[in-house]
Amino acid sequence: MVKQVSQVMALSNSGLSDWVVQRATAVILTAYFTWVMAFFLFTPNIDFAGLTAFFASPAMKIAGTLAVLSTVAHAWIGLWTIGTDYLRPAHVGQYATSVRFAYQAVCLLVLFVYLIWAMRLVWQF
Repeated sequence: MVKQVSQVMALSNSGLSDWVVQRATAVILTAYFTWVMAFFLFTPNIDFAGLTAFFASPAMKIAGTLAVLSTVAHAWIGLWTIGTDYLRPAHVGQYATSVRFAYQAVCLLVLFVYLIWAMRLVWQF
């Protein structure tokens, strides 16, 4: 039963693929952050119209979507790892599986709310 609960809530069935996804999402987030920071550093006299135009551009909407999806995937892998590493019977007691399942369900709910909220922000322009 414990193994089934862990597998259902995992992103994949392989630690290696989770590691690769974690690193790929970190690269995407770094590229997005660098792009946004370059805009702020190299654009003189930023005003509301310029800022709105930058974030409303199709390239920025696609990049923003990739950044949000990367954030969700990156966060889920990290939170899942924390839950499976630290919410164990040795640390929590006999209810570790239930506690871990509740923790992961709350994490998923928060990430889902973030995803919907962020997608509305990215695509509202």
